[in-house]
Amino acid sequence: MNALELKIPPLLVALLIAIAMWLASTNLPALAIAIPWRTVLIVACAVAGIAFAVAGVVAFRKARTTVNPTTPQNSSSVVTTGVYRFSRNPMYLGFLLFLAAWAIALSNAAAFLLLPAFIAYMNRFQISVEERALLAHFGDEYLAYMRSVRRWL
Repeated sequence: MNALELKIPPLLVALLIAIAMWLASTNLPALAIAIPWRTVLIVACAVAGIAFAVAGVVAFRKARTTVNPTTPQNSSSVVTTGVYRFSRNPMYLGFLLFLAAWAIALSNAAAFLLLPAFIAYMNRFQISVEERALLAHFGDEYLAYMRSVRRWL
């Protein structure tokens, strides 16, 4: 296990990336870009992000399983209903969409370049570790779910 695995809560990772996006856009004004329909895109991404994240939490609460991302081994069930029919990680997808809204608001290419950093970090230090724990805990049930639903969307 790596020192960063499951150590930084995903919401904090998203906030740190958001700050890095702001710093990058502030310090690299030459990378400013014009974005048509900017306000509409910001609202659409933000609303979709909030909807995915909230739907993920609601589905976990309904299933009476943990929403704590640092303790996947405490999960009581594999949630496959609701938004989990489309994404294995709707809460993280929600964070990504919200970060995309922020990148659009900043209107700077440097901000957009940090979106893949969020995905890479989450895949390596959060999602892959959660998947290992859930496979160990639920075995074939979780494996079948992994084969039928994509990680992000």
